[in-house]
Amino acid sequence: MKNITKKSYSPAFKTRVVKEMLGQEKTVSQISSEYKIHPTQAHKWKKKAIEQIEEGFKNPLKKDGRAAEQEELIADLYSKIGQLTVELEWLKKKF
Repeated sequence: MKNITKKSYSPAFKTRVVKEMLGQEKTVSQISSEYKIHPTQAHKWKKKAIEQIEEGFKNPLKKDGRAAEQEELIADLYSKIGQLTVELEWLKKKF
């Protein structure tokens, strides 16, 4: 059986490829052959970059559902900690 090693590319390399793809001066095939990567990989990087760009433009003041759930969980945990601290202090005084 062959040992297959997975190639890993630096973020700077991926950024260079995506910038060229967004510039649309060359075709995807030309860019892929120039950088010696598969066209499908280049498309995946471009798609991921566009998703990340969209995330950057979201309103930071508007909280999504996940952030609200996390804040609610944190508040519940702090109240539970407070309750347990009070109970512990009461038990210490009692005994």
